Amino acid sequence: MTIHTDFDVIQIGYGPVSKVSALLLDRMGWRVGVFERFGEFYALPRAVCVDHEIVRNLHAAGLGQIAESVTDPAPLYRWFNAEWQELLTLNWAVPSVSGGDGVNFIHQPTFELSLHAEALRRNRIALHFERDCVGFTQHPDHVEVRIRDTATGEERSFTARYLIGIDGANSFVRESLGISRTDLGFEADWLVVDFALKAGLTARDLGLVECGQWCNPLRPTTIVPGGTGDGRVYRRWEFMRLPHETREEMGREEKVKELLGDWIKPEQGDLVRHAVYTFRSLIADQWRVGRVFLAGDAAHLMPPFMGQGMCAGLRDVWNLAWKLDRVMAGQAGDALLDSYQPERQPHVTGVVEQSIFLGSIICIPDPAKAAERDAMFLGGNAPPPAPFPHLTGGFLARGADGEPMAAAGKLAPHGTVRLRRRTERLDSLVPPGFVLFLSGAVAAEALSPASRATLDALSARVVQVRSKTGARDDQVADTQGQILSFMQAEGIAAMLVRPDFYIFGGAADAAGLDAVLAQLDAQGRATGLIAA
Repeated sequence: MTIHTDFDVIQIGYGPVSKVSALLLDRMGWRVGVFERFGEFYALPRAVCVDHEIVRNLHAAGLGQIAESVTDPAPLYRWFNAEWQELLTLNWAVPSVSGGDGVNFIHQPTFELSLHAEALRRNRIALHFERDCVGFTQHPDHVEVRIRDTATGEERSFTARYLIGIDGANSFVRESLGISRTDLGFEADWLVVDFALKAGLTARDLGLVECGQWCNPLRPTTIVPGGTGDGRVYRRWEFMRLPHETREEMGREEKVKELLGDWIKPEQGDLVRHAVYTFRSLIADQWRVGRVFLAGDAAHLMPPFMGQGMCAGLRDVWNLAWKLDRVMAGQAGDALLDSYQPERQPHVTGVVEQSIFLGSIICIPDPAKAAERDAMFLGGNAPPPAPFPHLTGGFLARGADGEPMAAAGKLAPHGTVRLRRRTERLDSLVPPGFVLFLSGAVAAEALSPASRATLDALSARVVQVRSKTGARDDQVADTQGQILSFMQAEGIAAMLVRPDFYIFGGAADAAGLDAVLAQLDAQGRATGLIAA
């Protein structure tokens, strides 16, 4: 017999990843209990970036207004040597597969305040501050979580169907489970400084690089936007600790003023905060133990040079939320949750490796080695950054060789489209779920009865996509050309997209699509998404 629990999901920690997770689960109709050891959430900036995928997900989760209000398009991300010769440029403003800029800068405190305000409006989210998780016990159908009031010391137990540890780098949940972490080998101390510019001032007014890395071996330095919040423009500097310096020395205010003095004057704004961080590259070896999951910094840490730390955590809960939703609703079996780690762990490992690659360019305090690096980049002999990773494991269509089928594991395209005389974001007109997109070369009528039965079993929607001039009123008109150009580049005429916008599989013809849907049926039955 299943017991009645206090919550459907308990989350430990209340950072930005936990806030979004709670809002996602609430939107799906689930009761969420959030327990945070401190009396309020951390109000100082850490993350400064969100990418196109995160912006898309926030829109789809009903948080689009928040996303648009707190983000600014990224300028060129430029890497210079000590003499200000350009070594590398990353164009983060290039249009993305999601239809918007590749990367946006964000003022994290403003973002979190908006998310918190939204959480307070949701009646299925219960927030508990000054409540520390001191233990938990798993049972066959629930988790019992022991919580201590940090003010009184009083302890009380709460129950939930699942527990998510989103409690940061020093995760109590992870340590309680005895989960080890794999170190990918990066470690460096950096002083991080956030500065609010005086009203009316911009980076250009001050003669600053808008977004870049100064790879000067005498003081490797990061200069990036810190987002906009409370009507003010924020800037961030990060200064690498050199071998002859101590962490304590780097954290002193006189050192902060000394380092900032080369870039900005005190009368040009206000110092918001400074802290010395040890940038690490750590991946948890286990992301699920029974009814307990890890997400965010509890599961992974990375250097900041790609701006992907918070993004990776938000991907974790986006991946996990739709699966928990299906399982708790009785629409899937427990086995679906086993796909969480095989999907997220390799993906975030690839992101961490890219961050390490970028870190290896700037974290060179030796002038001779820096000169070798400069010669390699300026001579055109440096390796390019790797493509951004996609899913390689988990719930994906696979060929006979075990490798993902065409387009499987890639993020599906998105953009502004027209349907029934409405022009809006694709995800507004075609809500998340299992969706089969057909470009015209494959007709829905050509599908086998078994394939149609599989789609019906998942309540999958079939969407016909055509060019903006060739679409009927009941077909999606690809007004930006995002969808059809992606399918053409992948050599497919059909793609089955999952609720998290990743492609389960694609095909060039009806026979190939039947093969993809046969895989969907087999994996659907194995995970309980389709009744056996």
